[in-house]
Amino acid sequence: MAVRAAVLPAVGSPLEITGIDLPDPGPGQVRIRLAAAGVCHSDLSLSDGTMRLPVPAVLGHEGAGTVVAVGEGVTHVAPGAGVVLNWAPSCGACHACGLGEVWLCANALNGAAGVHARRADDGTDLHPGLNVAAFAEETVVPASCVLPAPEGVPLTDAALLGCAVLTGYGAVHHAARVRPGETVAVFGVGGVGLAALQAARIAGASRIVAVDVSPHKEELARAAGATDYLLASDTTAREIRALTGRQGVDAAVECVGRAVTIRTAWDSTRRGGRTTVVGIGGKDQQVIFNALEIFHWGRTLSGCVYGNCDPARDLPVLAGHVRAGRLDLAALVTERITLDGIPAAFDAMLTGKGGRALVVF
Repeated sequence: MAVRAAVLPAVGSPLEITGIDLPDPGPGQVRIRLAAAGVCHSDLSLSDGTMRLPVPAVLGHEGAGTVVAVGEGVTHVAPGAGVVLNWAPSCGACHACGLGEVWLCANALNGAAGVHARRADDGTDLHPGLNVAAFAEETVVPASCVLPAPEGVPLTDAALLGCAVLTGYGAVHHAARVRPGETVAVFGVGGVGLAALQAARIAGASRIVAVDVSPHKEELARAAGATDYLLASDTTAREIRALTGRQGVDAAVECVGRAVTIRTAWDSTRRGGRTTVVGIGGKDQQVIFNALEIFHWGRTLSGCVYGNCDPARDLPVLAGHVRAGRLDLAALVTERITLDGIPAAFDAMLTGKGGRALVVF
């Protein structure tokens, strides 16, 4: 029986909501009925070619749902169990995994090259975008892409743990290593940015500055933990230094992926501070530094993949914060939509107006 899904026919083409035929789960595979899926900038980056993965594909990588069936050899989940999707499973055998840096696994996205399903109308082979193809009523994934859902967290909320929260929380706690009393600036108040703001609050940051192009996101940012809200402009770095005794913040977290934002985040960081880039930018986004300023400022500029997280390790930690009331997953969602609303959510992200839209099945 066909299920409905959001299919990317080709890079740069509009998404199509259409029927797909899924196979039964084979050995080591799990079939899942989705409860919810978040609409993330990474899906947009795949659709416009910023990220290069095989197409046509069923997009969506942040999701949670209920196990429908399991293939031979799958023992850690059973039909009826709630699960969270892990779009970047580690192989455990490559150099990065051997170093314990599972978020840099060289083989994490190998599954995206396989055939996931076929279009119901013409039989075209479809790939699983970012491994898990969560923009569908049901999906079939490798067992390594499935983690048991944490107890006490509704599946519609748990979907956000699969990307936005792991990435935003990890960027603050693992990459930027924010300590109690430090000052933090977060650039970009989308789903990941809102998670980073909550994470900075949980870390005990004394001042948390949120920066975005939209004035409409201030209420969301302050509810997440921002003490200050700035509209992005040519004077943003100067305004942040004014808020921090002319020093700059201890840690800046950039969640946009644009050269101008990365450069502003760097300029907003104190001497000896840390600038962490989370946003995925294109190859044409060139950031320029001179050798003298790198020496003089003594800042650290680092990238951050998947929040430098190990989902199996970090998911229980995040669930503990949720159950204790420190982490509000529902507050990250700016709009709840159906599968048919995904194209409009993509358009909203392109204009900078979108937050985290959640597809609820």
